[in-house]
Amino acid sequence: MLLENKVIIVTGATSGIGAATAVEAARQGARVVVAGRRADKGEEVVGHIRAQGGQALFVRTDVTREAEVESLVARTVAEYGRLDGAFNNAGIPGPLGKLADIPPAEYRQLMSVNLDSALLCMRHEIAAMKKSGGGAIVNCASILSHVAGPTFGAYASAKHGLLGMTKAAALDYATEGIRVNAVLPGPIETELWSHLEHGDPVFNAFISGVPMQRSARSEEVARPVLFLLSDWATYITGTALAIDGGYTAQ
Repeated sequence: MLLENKVIIVTGATSGIGAATAVEAARQGARVVVAGRRADKGEEVVGHIRAQGGQALFVRTDVTREAEVESLVARTVAEYGRLDGAFNNAGIPGPLGKLADIPPAEYRQLMSVNLDSALLCMRHEIAAMKKSGGGAIVNCASILSHVAGPTFGAYASAKHGLLGMTKAAALDYATEGIRVNAVLPGPIETELWSHLEHGDPVFNAFISGVPMQRSARSEEVARPVLFLLSDWATYITGTALAIDGGYTAQ
């Protein structure tokens, strides 16, 4: 199996892409640590994995708090003995609006969750991976790491920053057996974007701009993440894999 015996952390794993990645990773033989703030949803994902014969553990984690991130990694190593991979996926969608109209406090909160948390996670993940002899990290960026869109200025700022952070980390640890990559999903129907209904003009504008003329399913993002975490991708680092139905090819 693609991730047999590997120990993988997935943040933001209580729904959407994170939950799908955790489930698929377990199916591919990984021992998965499901991290998120909602214990009920996290335990539900763990229960689903265990019902299918997989190994999983839920650790309640607020990725904006370094002590909790440190505890997440420590609990992982204590339970499974090592850390081989991590999918830093936690994120929030808002605030939406023109940049000059976004309240500074809301902007800072978005940056804390969507950008700063990735630094906190990598800080402790990398330290554990060094002790394990190496590993792989995938950060969940966005097509808005490459482009922007009306009312998405704050989100695009965070995701542009996350892509730069990913590339910098890849270069910093390229000789230490640690690979760092990013995935860039396009429009995807998950709980994160559930406030954008099918009739919403923002949602419709996204879909109409996708050559495949549809949004992605969570598992269509999860599977490329697993590839990047696996030993099939041992010469891939610092890359940004667009999973966008052709959106950024235009």
